[in-house]
Amino acid sequence: MARKKAANNKGNGANLGFEEKLWAAADKLRGHMDAAEYKHVVLGLIFLKYISDAFQELHDRLTDDKECDPEDRDEYTAENVFWVPKDARWAKLQAAAKQPTIGKLIDDAMVAIEKDNPTLKGVLPKDYARPSLDKTRLGELIDLVGKIGLGDAESRAKDILGRVYEYFLGKFASAEGKGGGEFYTPQSVVKLLVEMIEPYKGRIYDPCCGSGGMFVQSEKFVLAHGGRVGDLSIYGQESNNTTWRLCKMNLAIRGIEGNIGPHNADTFHSDLHKDLKADYILANPPFNISDWGGERLREDVRWKSGMPPVGNANFAWVQHMVHHLAPSGIAGFVLANGSMSSNQSGEGDIRRQIIEHDMVDCMIAMPGQLFYTTQIPVCLWFLARAKKNGKFRDRRGQTLFIDARKLGQLVDRTHRELTEEEIARIGKTYHAWRGEKVAGKYADIAGFCKSATTEEITGHGFVLTPGRYVGAEEAEDDGEPFGDKMQRLTNTLAGQFKESARLEKAIMKNLASLGFSPKEPT
Repeated sequence: MARKKAANNKGNGANLGFEEKLWAAADKLRGHMDAAEYKHVVLGLIFLKYISDAFQELHDRLTDDKECDPEDRDEYTAENVFWVPKDARWAKLQAAAKQPTIGKLIDDAMVAIEKDNPTLKGVLPKDYARPSLDKTRLGELIDLVGKIGLGDAESRAKDILGRVYEYFLGKFASAEGKGGGEFYTPQSVVKLLVEMIEPYKGRIYDPCCGSGGMFVQSEKFVLAHGGRVGDLSIYGQESNNTTWRLCKMNLAIRGIEGNIGPHNADTFHSDLHKDLKADYILANPPFNISDWGGERLREDVRWKSGMPPVGNANFAWVQHMVHHLAPSGIAGFVLANGSMSSNQSGEGDIRRQIIEHDMVDCMIAMPGQLFYTTQIPVCLWFLARAKKNGKFRDRRGQTLFIDARKLGQLVDRTHRELTEEEIARIGKTYHAWRGEKVAGKYADIAGFCKSATTEEITGHGFVLTPGRYVGAEEAEDDGEPFGDKMQRLTNTLAGQFKESARLEKAIMKNLASLGFSPKEPT
């Protein structure tokens, strides 16, 4: 895939609520279609609108230039813009939006675009003509998407498409419930992982990349810190074909070139990047997978710390990432909380080996309700092959524990997000502990963070649960003497008991006036 110019994320504060309004309008057109099905209808149209807008902008410029042929495909290749055949251009499709054949016209457009852009082969959705898709609603959706600019220079500068696409991915994940998280990791979790490992330059790898959120956020980090698109070499893999296609589109609309393989493939049984040693690894592998085919991989070279149990893939993922980590690399990934303490089927022995090899750099206990797929609590692991590499202070024999379970804000009845300030606080704590001067001086904070030695971890039976180490949060000293405070609180409690008795008597009197009287329990 050709690299396009990087989107500038400035202006994200403008058009507040733009994504929400667009989602609300689009969702009204869904009818009885499942979110999992509707997802591809909408995201496919958004992608088509984007590449058509970018193409049309260059086409107009070439038309104005009398020395250029606006239908010369090489002109677009030179500018790293996807070539869009005449019958696939948005203006023609929108003109036919009300026709009953619109579904077939879109399918034909997708086929033509894939044919003329080999990097998109097998990526775009091509089932808009199916009878179950209401063509009237489809036409209305085309009109809706047609009202927003996505691929022109101004929209790219504001990252309009990126914002819409990312917002829709999150909404679809929420609407799909348990199955939604197969392709989407909540943005605040991704931001924290990126903030921690700071992927400035080098090779970055995600062995279960979903829709590519880790890559997108990493590129944003690079740009925000003065780097350039291309400073990171992206490698990924995804086993689900539908999700793999989502990732290809997500990277394409942002101008990000990445090697996520020529097709979807199982990471354990068909490792597409066998020789890769990554400087950064970011991942959110599926939790506690029991049917990962471990019985067929008993002697695999990746299991340096012990064979992972056939009934749970957690430590297969951990060791796979360790295997692909460069000598000075760092990995940050999400796992279920059980990974920090489980001793079943040899998991405790594998964890002990990793600890004794001094690879555990930081552990973070996360708040609940962060994910669309599960309410179970999760943790973040950060592994480093070289805790002394010249860039930071010597951290050999030490691990940082952070208890973030009390952080996060509810964004609806069931989901919580870390705020930007909370992400910054956690990241700054880690960077200070690593000895980065810009982060300030590190200090243990009871109830929040603790730097523990390998000997301490050994004393806790190689359990990595942060709550074991950070202790209880210290009560804030308000200057009131303990004796005075106890007397004041006791008086307050006595007053509350008295008021409770008065209310109880009043309630009983009212019940009696209605002819009811309580019976003594037998």
